[in-house]
Parts: sequence; structure tokens; C-alpha cells
Amino acid sequence: MARFTLPRDLYHGKGALEALKTFEGKKAMVCVGGGSMKRFGFLDKAVEYLKEAGMEVELYEGIESDPSVETVMKGAAAMEKFQPDWIIAMGGGSPIDAAKAMWIKYEYPDVTFEDMCKVFGLPKLRQKAHFCAISSTSGTATEVTAFSIITDYSKGIKYPIADFEITPDVAIVDPELAETMPKKLVAHTGMDALTHAIEAYVSTANCDYTDALAMYAIKMIQSDLIGSYNGDMEKRDNMHNAQCLAGMAFSNALLGIVHSMAHKTGAAFADYGAHIIHGAANAMYLPKVIAFNAKDETAAKRYAKIADDMKLGGDSVEEKVKLLIEAVRKMNDELNIPHCIKNYGADSYPTENGFVPEDVFLERLPEIAKNAIADACTGSNPRQPSQEEMEKLLKCCYYDTEVDF
Repeated sequence: MARFTLPRDLYHGKGALEALKTFEGKKAMVCVGGGSMKRFGFLDKAVEYLKEAGMEVELYEGIESDPSVETVMKGAAAMEKFQPDWIIAMGGGSPIDAAKAMWIKYEYPDVTFEDMCKVFGLPKLRQKAHFCAISSTSGTATEVTAFSIITDYSKGIKYPIADFEITPDVAIVDPELAETMPKKLVAHTGMDALTHAIEAYVSTANCDYTDALAMYAIKMIQSDLIGSYNGDMEKRDNMHNAQCLAGMAFSNALLGIVHSMAHKTGAAFADYGAHIIHGAANAMYLPKVIAFNAKDETAAKRYAKIADDMKLGGDSVEEKVKLLIEAVRKMNDELNIPHCIKNYGADSYPTENGFVPEDVFLERLPEIAKNAIADACTGSNPRQPSQEEMEKLLKCCYYDTEVDF
């Protein structure tokens, strides 16, 4: 038996934010990030709609990119004080992910962060509050998923919280919010979405329900991402739907080691002045992981099916896999994303000498590989890597060398 879980309601299309007017409750806490939602007027609109619904509203602002355990604990304390019966998370993946973790701590004050990270081990939520997620970026799809990513900066590790309990009750997918994204964010979130769809399609937990969503998302992203990046707002709107479909797929089919590696390298070199941004990490690692996983016959056939649906050509499975890898790399070129960590600049753009020194990478490699294998996303990858294989794969991602093992 398998399970397929999505939000109870999903409001989509321009003007969908207005659905907040229909919510029933007494108090709503709105969790937001660094200010773009306020700057473009969407936060004021949301507050106005919630007040129109008869609710008292309090804001929890300033949730940082790659939210920390400390932010989660502070937000939960604010919720404990205010006692909301609706939690409204608004913005990119970071404020929504943080609010999901705050929600757990608010409902169960004694729970520890370690408890939260036990895969599919959370107690029943919704004892105190329901949850609505409003996405402003077109990539993470956390508005429809059972996942949250929180960073423990003391360890330099991003931890996925995975449980159907944190699937939002309501998702609002309003493309007007995504039209405000800067170009770099369009690139990174778009490749995050493509990675979600491809990993879901080849995951060992795939099924008919997830395959349909994943494949349609892949074709939409192929059609619309580059145009969205170059300012075509119709394609930007389409991408907001595509990333949500990819999210529905991976929330139920799970992911693979592209994400395991991205989670464990993202903050691993923060002491050198930057993070490897999640979407860019996925974009760099995806071609290497496709090559690694394609040594598994079943995975290779599924990658070939993706290539067929993308109409990339090729006669043999091997040739189709090669063309898929080339297509992903071409997208990275068009989106100004580097091909490897060695060439990843502190600003995320390609450069001859990236911000991660070679000796530092090699020194930290065994620990990063060990943590990546232990990541929640590894279990559903079609090919299970050994410690040695994970280290070799990460080296390929550092140097941009061929995966021949």
C-alpha cells in the first residue's frame, strides 16, 4: 500500500491570494522573510484579507534564507505567546519551511529539533492551528510538500524534516507573487523544480499518480524556464504552476541523492563566506547523478523515457541518457549556473576560481559524503552509493569530471 497526500485546498491563478478572505478562525500569525512581500504590497494585502475574515493578525518577520534552528525556536515561542489558530507562511521556501518547523514546536512545546528530524515520525498536528502556505518563488514547492529544510549552523548541515503531517492544509499558488522574482532566483528555483520532477520520476517510490505530475512538470519546465528567466511573464506564470506540480510529485514519490548532496554541501563551507545556493547545487549535481544512477537498468530506462518525452532524440537508452545530461547542462549554461563547485563563485555565478578551496573540499569530503548518505533523501534513490562512491561522485561535482563508476 502507498499513500498520496496533498493540501486539502489549492487556490491557483492570478488573484488567488484573495482566498484568505474565506478563512475561518480567530487569530492568524503571518510568517514572512526579508521584505519583498512587504515591498511589493502582498503582505499588506494578505493582512487586509485576513482581517476582512474577522481575524486578529500578528506578523513574524525577518525569517532568513536557509533558516536556522534558533529562528524556528524563536518563532515557536512567538506563536506560543499569541496562540494563533491559523499559521500563514508567505514568501519563498525559507519562510514556509521555517514556519512548518515552528508549527511542530508550537503544537508540541517539548519536542526537540532532533525529534522533528525523525523521518515520518511526527505526532498529529492541527491540535492548535491549521497551516496555509503562499509561495512567491517557483521552485521549492514547499506549499504542497511534506518537507521542510532547516539548517543547524553549529554543524554546517541542512536537515530535512519529512512527514505528511507538515503538508499544508491550504496552498495558495498566485503567479503575481512570482513575477517579482529577480533573475538569479528564477534560474535557481527553476532548476530546483526540474530536479524535483526528475528525481521523483526515477525514485524507487514512484507510482502512476506521481509519474503523471513529474513528467508534465518536466515538459513545462523545458518549455518555459528559459523564457521566464529572460523576462517572459506568461512563461513565468506557467513556471509557478510547473514547480507546484513537481512538488506534488516529489512530496509523494520522494527524492534522491542530488538533494542529499545539496543538503550536505549547502552550508558546509559557510566559513569561507558563502553558501552553495540550493537550486544551483541541484543544477550542478543533477547531470552527475543521472550518469551515476543510469548504471542501474531500471533508472536508465526511466531517464530514457524522460528524454523521449522531451523529444531529445537518440536511438539507444545509453544515447538518450547522454542527451538528457547534455540538455540539463545546456540549461545551466543558459541560466548562468556553473557546472561544478570548483567554478562556483561566492555570488553563485561561474568563475575560474570558486569560493571553496580545493584543499578544504578534500579535507571535508569524507564527512560530507557520510552525511549525504545518511540524508533522508538517499533511501529512495534508485542506486544506493557506498561511502567510496559518494566521495567519488562529490569529487566529480567539484571538478566537473566524468562519472565512470
